Amino acid sequence: MNPDALRKLLAGVRSGEVELDAAIERIRRMPFQDLGFATVDTHRALRCGFPEVIFCQGKTPQQVAAIAERLLATGLEVMATRADGAAFEAVRAICPGAEYHDAARIIVCQRTPKEPPPGNILVVCAGTSDIPVAEEARVTAETLGNRVEKLYDVGVAGIHRLLRQADHVFEANVLIVVAGMEGALASVVGGLTNRPVIAVPTSIGYGASFGGLAALLAMLNSCASSVCVVNIDNGFGAGYIASLINHTNLAAQPPSAVRPGAGACALKRRSKPCRTARK
Repeated sequence: MNPDALRKLLAGVRSGEVELDAAIERIRRMPFQDLGFATVDTHRALRCGFPEVIFCQGKTPQQVAAIAERLLATGLEVMATRADGAAFEAVRAICPGAEYHDAARIIVCQRTPKEPPPGNILVVCAGTSDIPVAEEARVTAETLGNRVEKLYDVGVAGIHRLLRQADHVFEANVLIVVAGMEGALASVVGGLTNRPVIAVPTSIGYGASFGGLAALLAMLNSCASSVCVVNIDNGFGAGYIASLINHTNLAAQPPSAVRPGAGACALKRRSKPCRTARK
């Protein structure tokens, strides 16, 4: 049950369209529903603003579909991560309008239209091999009702690729930076903006990257103060946190056109000399 459904139910009781006992029965089942193999949290949208998300890894397609069916029955939209084709076919059997984002491995069903906040989220991806994690972050943020832009394959081995599109960095309200190998891209982006940077280390790299541990430690030790870090390959977590920040951090005031001062002017290559204001 989501806030709109609860308001409608209570309004129905007040108007007499819904019997009190029927409303009590619906509310009694609201917090969770036990499926035996899963306890579905149908109250999460009321507490957190978005329904429980299904983590498909380790679940059978039938289990994923059963959880999705219970969420749909209570009027909630469905989002399922780490999903494969078999899980998608099982969900589509009960929700013909389901969408499958192949690169992100995300299923979305019964999406509720949302008015996006003024700010936008920018997903910056170091290399093509990191795109699946970046796509998981992008699709998550979009499903949660945000405007999302992306800059892919702009890693530090060719930093000019990022600087050429620096305007996108300056204009973003929240940034997600996805990188494997040594994970340096997050610190570079963090040094260009005064907005939150959510760093996502990936498991991409050779032996001494230790499955993403090298990138994780590099990001945790970033000297850029605006950088925070989620777990290795956790694009979903980054997209979710970015959405929370984007919906609460800047409700009305857009980012300034130029950030951060003289450095931004140099990167934007203005035709006029750049002067830093002094008081």
